[in-house]
Amino acid sequence: MNWDDLRFVLAVADQGSVSAAARDIGVTHATVLRRVAAFETAQGGVIFDKGPSGYKVREDRQRVIDAAREVADAVGVVDRLMHGARAPLSGRVRITSTDSLCRYVLPPLFQRMRIAAPDLHLSLLSSNRRVDVGRLQADLLVRPTAALAENLTGTIAAEMSFFAYSQPDASDHWLEMQGPIAQSTAAAWMEKHVAKSQITCGSDSFVALGELARLGLGTAALPAFIGDVTPGLVRRSELMPEMRVPIWVATHEDLSDSPRIRLAGRYLSTFLSELEPRLTGRAPT
Repeated sequence: MNWDDLRFVLAVADQGSVSAAARDIGVTHATVLRRVAAFETAQGGVIFDKGPSGYKVREDRQRVIDAAREVADAVGVVDRLMHGARAPLSGRVRITSTDSLCRYVLPPLFQRMRIAAPDLHLSLLSSNRRVDVGRLQADLLVRPTAALAENLTGTIAAEMSFFAYSQPDASDHWLEMQGPIAQSTAAAWMEKHVAKSQITCGSDSFVALGELARLGLGTAALPAFIGDVTPGLVRRSELMPEMRVPIWVATHEDLSDSPRIRLAGRYLSTFLSELEPRLTGRAPT
């Protein structure tokens, strides 16, 4: 059996369509079709029912997909263990974080790390959605969250604070947090204390919400490191209490012994700890 063909089958099963699977893997639509067909031909059976709503795993083939996921996990463990055993201070380190932290906080760290470890090739991946560290889409994550997902290990490097921000003469309208940031602590507070009739518009990005608030479209719950540096915005402490959230620096447990990842993680943790007064809105930018 060709494991690589099985990987394409699993992607279609997970995504529900060939196009989505192609985007997820980073290949063409035709390549996915060809690899799935190759697997079905080699194994002598059809895996999917193809309908208007996409590709659905046939009931009698669901156990094949379950087994494929077990294979994927096993291959991932081998890959991570080998990945972590490479040269300590050279190679690639991919750091993923939210668009807010990538825009306002983390770039100066890359400058510092380039001086300290010039042989490291650093990548900063900006996404508010969950990035799968387990499947090596990233090596380290920097996330504001109450707790880490299963199989991740890390430390709380600092805390960050949310406040309400608006123009000084803003009305009682609010801006809504949407998409992944709708799971934030500030969004939970708004759900309980802000009426739907007060919502004017929204975004899935705190960076965009800061710009909308700057243009006078409403009050936004923003990280202090965004609200404090956005021209024209003032804190509205009377509207919403301060909310603090821990910032984790973490990696998959199978990568935790990699010297270069440990090094990058220590730099991240130290850097964020130094910035905590800014992150919590207690010091000038």
